[in-house]
Amino acid sequence: MNKIVFGPINSRRFGLSVGIDLSPSQKQCNFDCVYCELKAAKPVKKSLIYPSIVEVIEEVKKFIHTKVEFDFLTLTANGEPSLYPYLKELVQELNKIKKEKKLLILSNGSAVLNSESFDALLDIDVVKFSLDSAIEKTFYRIDRALKDIKINNMIEKMILFSQKFKGDLIIEVLIVKGLNDTQEEILALNDVLGKIKPLRVDFGTIDRPPAYPVKGVSLSKLQELSTYINSVPIVIAKHNYTNKKMDFTTKELLKILQLRAQSEFDINNNFTQTSKDNLQYLLKENKIIVENLAGVKFYKKV
Repeated sequence: MNKIVFGPINSRRFGLSVGIDLSPSQKQCNFDCVYCELKAAKPVKKSLIYPSIVEVIEEVKKFIHTKVEFDFLTLTANGEPSLYPYLKELVQELNKIKKEKKLLILSNGSAVLNSESFDALLDIDVVKFSLDSAIEKTFYRIDRALKDIKINNMIEKMILFSQKFKGDLIIEVLIVKGLNDTQEEILALNDVLGKIKPLRVDFGTIDRPPAYPVKGVSLSKLQELSTYINSVPIVIAKHNYTNKKMDFTTKELLKILQLRAQSEFDINNNFTQTSKDNLQYLLKENKIIVENLAGVKFYKKV
């Protein structure tokens, strides 16, 4: 069996994360996403090779005893972690030993379609779902899911999950050039995201070698598309920002933050020092507030 526990990895959006790989020996997923950094593989309905709960817990305990600093225990996999057949029992055992740390799962979103994994995720602190398109044809072109997985059904179950879930729900959208990079696609997503009501949306594009010959979009295109999402707070999850910084007066900042909350990444990478100083002034004057949304700070108008 390959290594189950790995890290910690410094994530921009989730802090220091220790990974728990529930499929360490091979890729096992019900999607075969075109942008996946793993090799292309035929989608499967369930995991067939996986570590036991005892093996996972023993490895996690060993890591915790090293006293290495971390923020999250992250359930992931060479594929989809919710295909692990004993997910609910594993989550219960991890909750017993995690102490003050948070439990996070990185799911492609299909976890909501199975009643057992749906219930298991309700006991996790932070849940991240992927949702690359709200349009069925595009969904299959990008995510290449098993044909019995219907995007409308998945969205309906995500809405239900959000209503029941007491933790932090994050949605990740990944833009692929020529597939979901149109105004129509993003407006459809905006409508759906307003119904799911996640804490925040991480909006990104391809920045690692993909399984199939597809490409990401430019940062300027990503920023343009992001303006069509106004139903929920959004983080542009792009590692490389331009060198161009923007100057804003306090009046302009209030208008911007009224229309759309700005993440700390946007401010650190896009604002000049003058803009940042004006932001701090507005904070002191209690005209804007800062909210922490699952590890990412957002600035918004009161």
